[in-house]
Amino acid sequence: MRAAQYDRFGPPEVLRVNEVPTPDPGPGEVLVEVHAASVDAGEAAFRAGKLRRIARGAFPRGVGGDFTGRVAKAGPGVHAWRAGDAVWGLMPHFAFGAIADFVAVPEQRLAGAPENLSLLDAAALPTSGTTALTALTDKARITPGERLLVRGAAGGVGSVAVQLGKALGANVTALAGARNLDWVAELGADTVLDYRTTRPEDLGRFDVIVDVVGTDLGAYRARLTRQGRMVALAFDSDRIVRSMLGTGLRAAARPGRIKLFSNNPSADRIAELARYAEAESVRPVIDTVFPMSGIAEAHRRLEAGGVRGKYVIDMRLP
Repeated sequence: MRAAQYDRFGPPEVLRVNEVPTPDPGPGEVLVEVHAASVDAGEAAFRAGKLRRIARGAFPRGVGGDFTGRVAKAGPGVHAWRAGDAVWGLMPHFAFGAIADFVAVPEQRLAGAPENLSLLDAAALPTSGTTALTALTDKARITPGERLLVRGAAGGVGSVAVQLGKALGANVTALAGARNLDWVAELGADTVLDYRTTRPEDLGRFDVIVDVVGTDLGAYRARLTRQGRMVALAFDSDRIVRSMLGTGLRAAARPGRIKLFSNNPSADRIAELARYAEAESVRPVIDTVFPMSGIAEAHRRLEAGGVRGKYVIDMRLP
């Protein structure tokens, strides 16, 4: 089968499509024929080697953290899934490799794909959607009527956080680039502001801030209400380890005010996201669809910035 991989750290050009053996599902695993997978911005840091101290593993390494597809084979002990079932899910925590023709994953990483979405469209949601859902419900515990600020509202996680925030009854303010303001408003934001011309001190107070940018966290944290909570979902890419450590220390010192987590959703959380999608409270946003051979170009565009929603890899394209 084909798999997108890299055999050394470096720029997007290190990414290749290789021929590798098709995995065989072990006990408790499911072999999924992948229909589509998303390209996650966080993976660029892994590929570039910025997180080599955190995520270790032998080369070649795969890319892609979530996927949609159909069950090809159930491993020993798996009774919930049958060949042909439409599923979506995530790779095991800190494991990548979804941009491939087949993946073998624990059954706890799967849920039924939303019935109202195509497998291509649904591929934009599993990682971003479960991240935003966990941030707003488990970590921030947002309640109807609270004021929510989403930084980085045009990206994969941000665009879902805007929609979920509105579905959960919040008053949503979104920061995004000027060209995306009308589009983010269509997602449900009550107020949309250009992040280039809006200073933190120009803003009011917020009960919850979901940050998908990772810079100037102190200035935005100062915009919280007395009982406000900030969920930090990104780090400064120019000094990523230092940024992670600094935010982690602040979160440990003030756990009620600063929330930090690494997304590792359960099967129940993945299924919960499917229900939000089927209720049309959340819709996927796809910027561009690439073939697997376009994986390096997708990473180049990610690093250039300006993505609206997610880039998605369609395994059916040549």
